Amino acid sequence: MMKVYLGIDVGSVTTKIALVDENGKHVDSYMTRTAGQPVLAVQKCLDNLLSQSNGAEYEICAVGTTGSGRNLAGALVGADVIKNEITAHAVAASAAVPGVQTILEIGGQDSKIIILRDGIVTDFAMNTVCAAGTGSFLDHQAQRLNVDIKDFGDIALKSKSPARIAGRCGVFAESDLIHKQQLGYAVEDLLYGLCQALVRNYIANLALGKDLLPKISFQGGVATNKGMVKAFEEELGCEIIVPPHHQTMGAIGAAMLAMEHHQYTGEKTKFKGWTIKDMEFHSITCTCSGCSNNCEVITILEGKEEQDRNTITKIGDIKGNIIARWGGTCGRWDIS
Repeated sequence: MMKVYLGIDVGSVTTKIALVDENGKHVDSYMTRTAGQPVLAVQKCLDNLLSQSNGAEYEICAVGTTGSGRNLAGALVGADVIKNEITAHAVAASAAVPGVQTILEIGGQDSKIIILRDGIVTDFAMNTVCAAGTGSFLDHQAQRLNVDIKDFGDIALKSKSPARIAGRCGVFAESDLIHKQQLGYAVEDLLYGLCQALVRNYIANLALGKDLLPKISFQGGVATNKGMVKAFEEELGCEIIVPPHHQTMGAIGAAMLAMEHHQYTGEKTKFKGWTIKDMEFHSITCTCSGCSNNCEVITILEGKEEQDRNTITKIGDIKGNIIARWGGTCGRWDIS
């Protein structure tokens, strides 16, 4: 039986899962769309990771979670380490690209930049507001141009005279794209123009005042787009490295952090087992009236929903096998 460490990265658009061995080397990974159902996404990832293992048996020594849904995932699977995305991506990038000093990460709904010096994170910035700086922006515009997102990069690279598209705002960018389309610009020029617009948006919003030194690692789903890689190289004037498994770097980093924790402490893992993939869970949201904050507290319970929600007037009324609870400002109701 192979000893491995499990990492789970639950994002707003996609959920990623990865295994690394006792030396931190990538063993396997899987990714699926979160689709607004993070619990089901985690279960699907676990199920498919086992299915594609070709009969390999894994002994999970420790589990790490990251991403916007890291607390939920951690409660469900029994995580030993719960870390933010900045730390997870930095750890994975440092292993995949030795000497990395700048990490560019663009996902479906957010983007981030991480500055490292001598392997230590010294600065970072995140964009969770402007849609024009994310992968969903490119996805949406590709649909408008009737282009499969998988072919986006290859077509964009054919551009000889890219369209200049305003990229500071998603709404203005879309209006500008429509205008350029009506003027008769070629599809490849529009696509590469979109790549350049996103890069300008990224640099203006996240990299302002930061020294972007090579080696530069480009991570996240958007790094698959060859047009984006070229646009960044033109803008920054240096090579952009797209590491292997760039889409699952957050999960790989979480697994490596779990590995470090286990090897340092020697503690037995809290992992609840692969049977989690077959369990049923449900959630109940209830407003706490303990103070004027009126926090919305989320409770995750195992099993089918049996209690009538209409009978629940306060959090204490919730009955059942409670797996996790959070959302309050004071932490009064938190269970992890």
